[in-house]
Amino acid sequence: MKLKSWIHAFRLRTLPLAISNTIIGSCLAAADDKFRWPVFGLAALTTVLLQIMSNMANDYGDFVNGKDTKERIGPKRMVQSGEITPKTMLRGIIAIGILCAVSGVSLIVVGTQGINITNMLMFGLLGLAAIAAAIKYTVGKNPYGYRGLGDIFVFIFFGLVGVMGTYFLHTQSFRWDILLPASAIGLLSTGVLNMNNMRDYEADRNAGKKTIVVVLGIKKAAWYHLFLVGGAAVLTVIYTLLNYSSAWQWFFLLSFPILFMNLRKVFTYKDAKELYPELPLLSMASLVFALTFGLGLIL
Repeated sequence: MKLKSWIHAFRLRTLPLAISNTIIGSCLAAADDKFRWPVFGLAALTTVLLQIMSNMANDYGDFVNGKDTKERIGPKRMVQSGEITPKTMLRGIIAIGILCAVSGVSLIVVGTQGINITNMLMFGLLGLAAIAAAIKYTVGKNPYGYRGLGDIFVFIFFGLVGVMGTYFLHTQSFRWDILLPASAIGLLSTGVLNMNNMRDYEADRNAGKKTIVVVLGIKKAAWYHLFLVGGAAVLTVIYTLLNYSSAWQWFFLLSFPILFMNLRKVFTYKDAKELYPELPLLSMASLVFALTFGLGLIL
């Protein structure tokens, strides 16, 4: 078994997006002078492991459910190609799941130290739900990713839960206004999934995989993408106006040209293959957005 095959299964290009919610939640805490390095490190590790497990489960689930076909445009799947057997991939998913659980429990212990047991149990349940959501996206008899529900779960776990959970574990407090940046990164994360599904539209439709794109159709999916990316921009502007104190807070505007270029491609591409390189670019653009937004808060 080649290490290269496992690295492909991890889909490293998706990981910049995965840590974006941790960065935003941590920078919001830093702006309140309550940043803690152990929380940041464990939150980043847990989120990355969740993303890797989700990627591996997607590779495994699509093959087992017969959704991986020769029509796919995206990167080679390790199970479909035979480089990793289904049984071995399943073992890998379990191994990453155990690491994720260990990291998540450590994060909860560090982040909830000194507060009541109810909060600790709540985060424990959220952690279990996140692991279950990562696996059930394409694995099992009735995976929610085949019923057009993937977008909702990405928005919740890689947006709201990721940002607000990280902020709470830093500060042991909650602010309603951070729903705005949490929703913004959730919309961008959903945008990456939507672009992936736009690329795979024909293959998914023919395989009976009902993503939002398949349900809406490719033209309406482009307008849906505009709602996701444009909505993220609007929510961030609103948050900044509500909490404005320095011109540095507009630093995140530097990421907008990259996001607008992505929108232009969605409305002008002629062949679905053109969307393939756009996925890592949008993932990286989301990371740039998170970094510039976070730095603006701190500066």
